Amino acid sequence: MAVSDEFIEYIIDQLSAWSDVSARKMFGGAGLYCDGMMFVLIADDVAYLKVDDSNRDEFLRAGSSPFRPYPDKKETMSYFEIPADVLENPDQLAEWAERSLAIARKKK
Repeated sequence: MAVSDEFIEYIIDQLSAWSDVSARKMFGGAGLYCDGMMFVLIADDVAYLKVDDSNRDEFLRAGSSPFRPYPDKKETMSYFEIPADVLENPDQLAEWAERSLAIARKKK
């Protein structure tokens, strides 16, 4: 579960409209944080946004799948892969990320 610094920087750059996004590496992956809240998980150069019942259907409609920390097990985490078209559109990514950050804040 490795992650490249270049990919982390790409995601942060896509969110450059936000003033305070930082990365912390962990367990071979990374988390992106804003205001101390983790809202993006990055593993194997794939980025995932935090989800709950309020936004999960949007990810499913886009064909996204949940993060599986152990590929050989059914266990998932509350993060779904960011669809490529969303990832490549900074404005749309900011909208999706804003909802994920709100979920992270609510969970705290």
